[in-house]
Amino acid sequence: MAEPLAQGTPPGPDSARPHRASILLAEGRVLAIDAYPGEQCVMRIECPDIAARALPGSFVHLRCGPALDMRRPMSVMRASARAGWLDMLFKVHGRGTRELAARQVGDSLSVLGPIGRPFRLGGWRRRPLLIGGGVGIPPMIFLAEHMRASGEDVTPLVLMGSEVPFPFQPRPSRLMVPGIDAATIAAMPLLDDWGIASRLASGQDLPGCHSGFVTELARAWLSNSGVPHEEVEIHACGPTPMLRAVQALAAEFALPAQLSLEEYMACAVGGCAGCTVRVTTAAGPAMKRVCVDGPVFEASEVELPG
Repeated sequence: MAEPLAQGTPPGPDSARPHRASILLAEGRVLAIDAYPGEQCVMRIECPDIAARALPGSFVHLRCGPALDMRRPMSVMRASARAGWLDMLFKVHGRGTRELAARQVGDSLSVLGPIGRPFRLGGWRRRPLLIGGGVGIPPMIFLAEHMRASGEDVTPLVLMGSEVPFPFQPRPSRLMVPGIDAATIAAMPLLDDWGIASRLASGQDLPGCHSGFVTELARAWLSNSGVPHEEVEIHACGPTPMLRAVQALAAEFALPAQLSLEEYMACAVGGCAGCTVRVTTAAGPAMKRVCVDGPVFEASEVELPG
């Protein structure tokens, strides 16, 4: 049974403020874990109360092993409120994620979440451009699925980049994307099956993928697709250099953009202030916490490190 960390009413999808009252502590159960090249894993956890509250852009804080007190933040890739599960993609790069990758089906693990301010979840422009890099791909899948189910008149395009093989088997897309070279035809099968166009950029010279940065694909589409820029807005998640490039694209093409930041965290509930970034507000510059004031920020307001 999940326990709220504080009393209060959970936020609705349009909430713009962090709500610690909505964060739950629950015991989850591993339903599946699939390994992919590049030491990547997709884990499905049964955790009904948290799955029912998860929104695109929110994340969970997992206890990876019994001997590790420090949790690890993981973006939610998909969530089913009806079936009560969460999917997360992660890459092994240290002791915590290595222990998490060693978990077996049926294992229990402590889950804290959902945490953070999500992407704006409605009232989008007609042609959302979703850009995900590496372990920043999961929130884009969750957001695309949310857009598809919303009933709004939107046609998202999802662009994904990775320096390692993708955590799925790319296939040639059935959906054409004007403005992008016809030879760049590889797509994520799940999105293609949903009727959502996607294209891939890779540093691995994979067949059908753009050989280069995902932001190069975004620039090509913005420059050559013929889609009016007043119909486009950007949503992105990925490593900081990619987000800086997205920030520059948004400024160059005068597009609104929301960025979900990746940051190391200790408590992840706003107590330690170890994940702060500088943000421009109406009252002047301020330091905001990525965990609860974000992880989603307006591109025009956040000062990215480096």
